[in-house]
Amino acid sequence: MELKKMREMSEVELNAELVKMKKDLFNLRFQHVTGQLENPIKMRDTKKDIARVKTIIREKQLEKAQG
Repeated sequence: MELKKMREMSEVELNAELVKMKKDLFNLRFQHVTGQLENPIKMRDTKKDIARVKTIIREKQLEKAQG
């Protein structure tokens, strides 16, 4: 997902997206352990996307707290 689209989402939408990404990461890890994962780079990309979403959520929380 593009960073620009993430920034336009509400905090509730971002939290829903975060839950979805965590489920995806769990499934990717499971596939990796069982040897079914064809592209292990997907795990890295998903982890980075999770970090991006968490960062944007935190930025929105700080904006809300400041005014």
